[in-house]
Amino acid sequence: MAKVVAALRNHWKKSTFGACLLGWGGHWLYGKHCDNLVRRAACQEAQAFGNQLIPATMPLKKATVFLNPAACKGKAGSLFEKNAAPILHLSGLDVTVVKTDYEGQAKKLLELMEDTDLIIVAGGDGTVQEVITGLLRRADEAAFSKIPIGFIPLGKTCTLSHALYPESANQVQHITNATLAILKGETVPLDVLQIKGEKEQPVFAVSGLRWGSYRDAGVKVSKYWYLGPLKTKAAHFFSTFK
Repeated sequence: MAKVVAALRNHWKKSTFGACLLGWGGHWLYGKHCDNLVRRAACQEAQAFGNQLIPATMPLKKATVFLNPAACKGKAGSLFEKNAAPILHLSGLDVTVVKTDYEGQAKKLLELMEDTDLIIVAGGDGTVQEVITGLLRRADEAAFSKIPIGFIPLGKTCTLSHALYPESANQVQHITNATLAILKGETVPLDVLQIKGEKEQPVFAVSGLRWGSYRDAGVKVSKYWYLGPLKTKAAHFFSTFK
């Protein structure tokens, strides 16, 4: 024991670094364990929907998911598969996942989409804007707009989620809560903003519209991550010099 104490005393820098590394590793593993518990609880709740009996002649409810894999710096696809997809499949829905390959594709696909019972947007605010625009540009938009739209926040910017779901610092909890809210049929009526030019087709938005230096500063917030809680103020401050 005396030798161990002496070794720790003689190599206190290495000992301190090792203790910090061990503490960080333990905290990381505990966080992963908590995330798995959240996923398990959400899947068990979703399975209750899937176990409900329906008449043999009644078709399964169709859900079409528009997933933007490029959202959240390319992490959206993985976030969806880990935290949302199992819940949707366990719920008994007939799920079709449509992955977008480029900006504006969801808008075009919505204009051509056939009947569905539920539309789910998995991405950020940009994906929502594309889906809403494509939906309201349809010739049969009066009938098609009655289809409920669910939102699974996977993007870097998810302003709409703040109006729909309670705030959560845990991303896994936030995604699973949003997915379960869709299964429960929890709806919130939202106003739609129409932007129409002289020649181009109208564009629609639900969470707001930002442009100019204010929007540019918001995009650069992550650049100042090392400033912690001051990163937002720093982004807006330095943008004034351009």
